[in-house]
Amino acid sequence: MKKEKTPFYGIKLFTGIALYFIMTSCIGQGNNSDKQNVIEEKKTIHFPNLKNQISQVVRMMYHDSKGNFWFGTENGAFRLAGDSLIHIDSIKSESGKGVTIKDIAEDKNGIIWVGHSDGISSINGALVTNYYESDGLISNDVWCIETDVSGNVWIGTIKGTCKFDGQGFIYFDLPEGKIDTTLGVSSTKMVHNILEDIMGTIWFSTNAGLFSYTNKKLKNISDELGIPTNFVNKIVEDKKGGFWVSTSIGLFHIKGDRLTNITKKHFEESKGTGSIVVDSKGEIWFNCSRSIYRLSGEKLIEYRIEEGNYGPLTFQIYEDLQKRLWFVGYGGAYRYENESFINITQNGPW
Repeated sequence: MKKEKTPFYGIKLFTGIALYFIMTSCIGQGNNSDKQNVIEEKKTIHFPNLKNQISQVVRMMYHDSKGNFWFGTENGAFRLAGDSLIHIDSIKSESGKGVTIKDIAEDKNGIIWVGHSDGISSINGALVTNYYESDGLISNDVWCIETDVSGNVWIGTIKGTCKFDGQGFIYFDLPEGKIDTTLGVSSTKMVHNILEDIMGTIWFSTNAGLFSYTNKKLKNISDELGIPTNFVNKIVEDKKGGFWVSTSIGLFHIKGDRLTNITKKHFEESKGTGSIVVDSKGEIWFNCSRSIYRLSGEKLIEYRIEEGNYGPLTFQIYEDLQKRLWFVGYGGAYRYENESFINITQNGPW
């Protein structure tokens, strides 16, 4: 297998202008007479237009086991070294061009894996290895990446899923779904998110629904539980044995064989949701277009970005190892502290 290995040379961060981004939007789909609850509190967020952003579009971040912060942007990947951001310039396309980072994971050996617009890359200390379709990757258009306890690296792309076992790429067959015509980029084989849960089950969020894989058996969870949409964006696990599922028509909760429509309980209309996280307090944070929501027990709080403002139209909501909440997306990176959102620029505060 051909592998491109290059040393990790750091250069100081530069800020580019992003011309293109994709966001999951709120989608109104009619009144819901079964609504049980409503938003109990609304807060308008004002963000000053600040310069020196990490990037105008930060798609992903990750806090690794060594305490390093990684930021995936439309200008490539950056690592926080001390108080300085270092650009990982060895991550590049096969033609030598820059890439857009879409997901970041860490394997059991501490190697960082990055999925991007032109393949995947591993970062092992100072060594960066790039992998492309010419190496056996199913597609260079990678949307998500996950590592499992066995050392496999799972890769979700616009053309389906494969896994890397350290020696080569193995195709993993998933059912074909539908094209989501509400998004600028979509396909029948799109895989948005891959998760390994605490029990070692692998979950796939796809345009064909939600699937689980354990003991070499693939299950269509959407069919089994009746998730009423093909378009599943993400699944996360909570500490009570449940799962939260973000879809094009709203948020759902799974506990055993029971499916609960969370959006139906709190909203008058269906709302497509994107990123989601269960924080260390057990509160659920998720985003929908210009709003960020926090579900605390049965209380739902909306944080709405005021019109004409360029705050974090969120690609990812993330809790770091210090239990701090981050919101990264179009407009840069922000952290939630003392009931307010602070902008994290090239100069921090870290």
